[in-house]
Amino acid sequence: MTALTAVPVARRLGALAGVAAPASFVGGWLLAGARADSYSPLRDAISQLARVGAPTRPLMTSAFVAFGVLAPVWAVTAARVLDAPGLRASVTTAGLGTLAVAALPLGASFGDTPHAVAAGVGYVAMAVSPLLGGRALGRAGRTAPALASYGVGAVSAACLAGSLTGTWDGGFQRLGLGVVDAWFVVLAVRAFRGLEGGSLPGRAQ
Repeated sequence: MTALTAVPVARRLGALAGVAAPASFVGGWLLAGARADSYSPLRDAISQLARVGAPTRPLMTSAFVAFGVLAPVWAVTAARVLDAPGLRASVTTAGLGTLAVAALPLGASFGDTPHAVAAGVGYVAMAVSPLLGGRALGRAGRTAPALASYGVGAVSAACLAGSLTGTWDGGFQRLGLGVVDAWFVVLAVRAFRGLEGGSLPGRAQ
């Protein structure tokens, strides 16, 4: 039996969600941004594409919802693969925060504050996720992947903080979220192939 066929179906499905969630989100803002007039991906926030009245709102909102639904599915597998229970909470929170962002768009009658709060929760959860993963990898003696994960978390936190300064908001936001999305995809691919901790004999799947 090959390593791939030995990977449980539930874990494979979770890993696929770990690829599909970031792909949906990034694909959404890429396509919506390309269709939006007078929109700068470096200066304008992603949520502007889902603003009330924006022609790109259906597409970007769909991308938010796809990430929000798929991220909690991925969270279960990610936590098991790295033996990091806290990772499930952070990735799930990132997904739920994104669903809240979709439900509380910019330009709504109730104002932009609820949207900002939801986005802030999602930011923190995204930046924290690779830090929690790095801690679990460090405990397992995997120093290089642990340091890489810490680096991803640090870059994400710095960039997402930078997106609040009013300068190059869109660029900082995309980089801050994008590095974590890439981290999800790398971990998900390894989980699908049975290459992380959860593939060890006797480890619960």
